[in-house]
Amino acid sequence: MKVGADVIRSEAREKAMTILYQININKENNIPYDIKDIIKDNNGEDLFITNLVNGVEKESEKLTEIANQYLKDWTIKRLDKLGSIILKMAFYEIIYMDTPNIVAIDEAINLTKKYCDMQLSKMINATLDSYLKETK
Repeated sequence: MKVGADVIRSEAREKAMTILYQININKENNIPYDIKDIIKDNNGEDLFITNLVNGVEKESEKLTEIANQYLKDWTIKRLDKLGSIILKMAFYEIIYMDTPNIVAIDEAINLTKKYCDMQLSKMINATLDSYLKETK
């Protein structure tokens, strides 16, 4: 059972995923939006969430390229929306933040198990593991 800061960070990741999903839906439907407003409406400006959301958005193309390199026989576009968001978040935390690699992977797997298909959690785990074996 997670306690204290771990729970808060896990909840923050879940909120970041929700915000990124909302941004994705707005983009797909050509609905004007302001990231700052979406963040504020969803979390009250938590610094971790703000940094994660802004970072994933800013580095989205690069994160997609990296994911496509390590997804075995797949591309990120073939994943469902939440799966691709979760994978990008994990890559962002591993590459750009001070989150321990094992924590970023564990959190991604937990979010995927909660919101996506079990097979997708295995794929995300394998993808992140493959990246770490090659780069770290």
